[in-house]
Amino acid sequence: MTVRVLVVEDEALAAEAHATYTARVEGFEVAGVVRSAAEAMRFLAADRRVDLILLDMHLPDGHGLGLLQRLRAAGHLCDVIAVTSARDADVVRHAVAQGVVLYLLKPFTFAGFRSKLEQYAGYREQLAAAPAEVVQDEVDRLFGSLRGAAPGSELPKGMSVETLRGVTDALREAGAGRSASEVAELVGTSRVTARRYLEHLADTGLAARRQRYGGSGRPEVEYLWRASR
Repeated sequence: MTVRVLVVEDEALAAEAHATYTARVEGFEVAGVVRSAAEAMRFLAADRRVDLILLDMHLPDGHGLGLLQRLRAAGHLCDVIAVTSARDADVVRHAVAQGVVLYLLKPFTFAGFRSKLEQYAGYREQLAAAPAEVVQDEVDRLFGSLRGAAPGSELPKGMSVETLRGVTDALREAGAGRSASEVAELVGTSRVTARRYLEHLADTGLAARRQRYGGSGRPEVEYLWRASR
């Protein structure tokens, strides 16, 4: 069965991208795109069938968690994937408490987006095939399908989650561009290793590359964390 998706996103370009990405994933179709919490409530009140909401947390007329509370109070039990730049651990905790099934941080690649939808599709398939009364192993399988692969399992060969976290923190806390040499010194690794991780962050859209001019010698590449709004 096709999963009908409502995109709730106030930024026009992001909303268009999320809708386009959704349409590219087999088994999913866009039920609608709305730009505010009020529009989302009106859309769902019109009895349009929606299975899944892609929910931004920063909406012009309220927080995404507030919208989620209103949806549940109104009896809308559709599943929700948060698609947001909100990195506050407290927001994540409240999202989980209110039934958000997956959490996707901006910026992301199409591959990352597709992976989340495929995780969700796998969960729905297993749920549809489950008997009316499940045993513990079946419950564990259902929840496991939402968790997906272990963190770091999709990293390029030879990369570690710990080093990536160190490089990410060094870049995010800089407030300005940093070179591979500067990051290597902060993290305690070689320049070559630091550059590999920085290139990975740039390739996945989390960091930007730019030339640094000044002093003698050739221009140096520096990396800048892409600030989330």
